[in-house]
Amino acid sequence: MTTATQPREPEMGLTFEKVWAMFQESDRRMRKMKEETDEYLRKSREETDRQLQETDRQLQETARQIREMNEETNRKMKETDKRFGALDNRFGELAEHLVGPNIMEKFNALGFRFNDISTGRRKIITGKDKQHIAEFDILMENGESSVGVEVKSKPSERDVKDHVRRLEILRRHKDTIGDKRKIYGALAGAIMPDSVKNAALKAGMYAITQTGDTVKIDIPEDFIPKTW
Repeated sequence: MTTATQPREPEMGLTFEKVWAMFQESDRRMRKMKEETDEYLRKSREETDRQLQETDRQLQETARQIREMNEETNRKMKETDKRFGALDNRFGELAEHLVGPNIMEKFNALGFRFNDISTGRRKIITGKDKQHIAEFDILMENGESSVGVEVKSKPSERDVKDHVRRLEILRRHKDTIGDKRKIYGALAGAIMPDSVKNAALKAGMYAITQTGDTVKIDIPEDFIPKTW
C-alpha cells in the first residue's frame, strides 16, 4: 500500500524582524567591545599616571637627598676650611717663636745685614685712609731692602701665588710713599713639599724649611732671587 507524501512547508526567508534582530545583536556586541576597550584604556591611563606620579615622587625624594647631602658636604667643607684657616692663622701668630728667632740671622749670613724685624702679621697700610692692604708674618728691613716672609704649616702652590700678589701690593705701596728699597720674598713651611719649594724658587722667592729648632734657607746654585 502506497503512503502519500505530505507536502513540505516553504522555508521562510530573511524577514525585517530577523534583520533588525541581527543589527541589534551586532550593536550590542560593538557597544560591549567599546566598553571593554574604554575600561582597558582607562585602567592603562590610571596605571601610567600612578607610575609617573611614583617616578616623580622618587625623583623629588632623590633630589631632596642630594640637596641635603650637598648642603651637609658644603657645611663640613666650610667647617674644615675654617679649622684649617684657624690653624694657619695660629701658626702665623706663632711664627715669631718658630721661625723668627733664627730667620734674620740666616738672611744676614747671606749678606743682607737686616736690623729690623716685625713678626705676628705686621699690617701694611696706605696713606691717609689707613686702608689695610696686605699682611706679612715676618717683615725684615734695612736701609736697602726688605724681605716679606709668609709662614705656613704646610704651604701649597696656591700660597706661592698668593704671596707673589702680596709682594706686588707691597711694592706698589712703597712706590706711593717714595720708598725705593728692593723687596724680596720668602716662603717658610714646617713641612715643605718639593713641588711647593720648586714653585717658590721658580717665582724667585727664598724657600725656608724647619730643621729641628732652627730654619734652613734652600738656595740652589742657579737660584736668582727676584726683586719686586
